[in-house]
Amino acid sequence: MSRSEFIQTVINKAKANPRTIVLPEGADARVTDAANQIVAEGIAKVIVLGDEKAAARVNPGITVINPQTSDKLEEYAAAFYELRKSKGITLEQARKTVSHVNYFGMMMVQSGEADGLVSGAAQSTADTVRPALQIIRGAKKGGMVSALFFMVSNNVPYIFSDSGLVENPNADQLAQIAVQSAQTAKQFGMPTKVAMLSYSTKGSASSPLVDKVVEATAKAKQIIDTEYADQGFELDGELQLDAAIVPSVGKSKAPDSAVAGQARVLIFPDLNAGNIGYKLVQRLGGAEAYGPILQGLKKPVNDLSRGCSDEDIVGVAAITVVQSL
Repeated sequence: MSRSEFIQTVINKAKANPRTIVLPEGADARVTDAANQIVAEGIAKVIVLGDEKAAARVNPGITVINPQTSDKLEEYAAAFYELRKSKGITLEQARKTVSHVNYFGMMMVQSGEADGLVSGAAQSTADTVRPALQIIRGAKKGGMVSALFFMVSNNVPYIFSDSGLVENPNADQLAQIAVQSAQTAKQFGMPTKVAMLSYSTKGSASSPLVDKVVEATAKAKQIIDTEYADQGFELDGELQLDAAIVPSVGKSKAPDSAVAGQARVLIFPDLNAGNIGYKLVQRLGGAEAYGPILQGLKKPVNDLSRGCSDEDIVGVAAITVVQSL
């Protein structure tokens, strides 16, 4: 499959800014294939975590580290112990924990030996997010970490958020997710027109589900007005999906909206809607899907769908490089 202009632009930006990305799942052939491709194209330097079987599958020039035998294991165990001793962890428990590939990889990012991490081809989202929250931690104290997908349909990129992490956000959380997603859109050169999605458009229905989106829209607008007034973010809601992205429908249902019919950042009311939505667009609509991409961490760590291809891993690695800039 040929690449969309969006992901090729991301790859080109990554190639112009060499960074080191760690891929912890060296036991998966898709990961080692992607590592070979990433290095061959000059997208990033790659460190693969794995054993001699992984080492046999990667090209010369790619570093392969086995956490179980690495001379960094004791150093990382001590550092992880310091991070988590207030939670009751022992040094021996810390040593056992950081020998796991995801924890070892996070310690590499935390220590500056890698600039970002991509995992999830063979592990759950929780297996990626939990060590990220414990080691990398949030960019803001008390701030949220959320997840989005870059969806590319007919060569047009969209952001679907939160489609991978926050299960049932309240209005405050939904507002934060919307603002984070607008920032990500800006970072990747996308239009920052944000739609707060619902089954209602501008009061066409009323229920607690709709009320949450209406409240979140007001809170997000307040955050933008007070903290991001110079960023050019445009946000509106509540909007049905067709009113958000189809110009004629947007004009009909929300004629006074600057976002309706033009939205490129779609904020779903909960994880059910977001996850189902991205999979429908990917599987039935043939869209490219990259993610889950995490927002709100101090350093970039990104997840993968367990149904991902090696090309998906290449794309997420390039996204991770750009996030690290």
